[in-house]
Amino acid sequence: MKAVILAAGRGGRLSKVTGDLPKCLARVGATTLLERQIGALRTQGITEIVVVAGHRTNDVRRVCGPGVQLVQNPDYATTNSLYSLWLARHVITGNLIVLNSDVFFHPQLLSDLLTARYEDALLMCARGDDRYSDEEMKVRVRAGRVVEISKTIELARSDGENVGIVKFGVKGARVLFEEVTRLVPTMRGAWFPAALQAFCERRSLFVVETRGFPWIEIDCPEDYWHACTHVLPQVDAAAIPGGVGPIARGSRATDHL
Repeated sequence: MKAVILAAGRGGRLSKVTGDLPKCLARVGATTLLERQIGALRTQGITEIVVVAGHRTNDVRRVCGPGVQLVQNPDYATTNSLYSLWLARHVITGNLIVLNSDVFFHPQLLSDLLTARYEDALLMCARGDDRYSDEEMKVRVRAGRVVEISKTIELARSDGENVGIVKFGVKGARVLFEEVTRLVPTMRGAWFPAALQAFCERRSLFVVETRGFPWIEIDCPEDYWHACTHVLPQVDAAAIPGGVGPIARGSRATDHL
């Protein structure tokens, strides 16, 4: 399996934390988000890793270190994650996992997704009492399959939130890139989930729920500080035998802001 980490954007809303660095290089604890994702993938035995970088590519390259392939998105300021994934199309063969670089997550989530019986699946945090804003990438599910994924889904119609980590089998990866290639000419500024929506209209994309394990997408300083003060202690405890398992929903330490 090969992994693609989408890390081209600057993340201007996080500039009070990162300065001019891209948000994938924000440090949560002593380690950057990007390093944490690379480490989590390698722990699961995934060593073929591609990072799509844009803003301050050389800094990203240094953090990636040896053994990580870098693809550059020179148009990162005027495009989005759909275009970044399209740029990596020539280096992708076989099974695939795609990650948004701004997601900080408990390692059990990656394990759950990779070991799920479905070839094509995304991680979803099921909606409890959450009050989503226009920022969240919401998901509608029927019979365990994604039928709609968009930020514009009405709260009452949504079943949960896309975490930002998706896997595909060989056939699924081929369908995915067919849709990415079809959409890019007219949707260079679209998010990667635009391709997921098109994918779902051709092939089943199943859901693997987070089961209460903590995660957070870091978009703004409030997200960052929540990650540092609430999510980090739980994620770090996972490295300790007998450490943190699922937390009951309703605890803000487990919920995406």
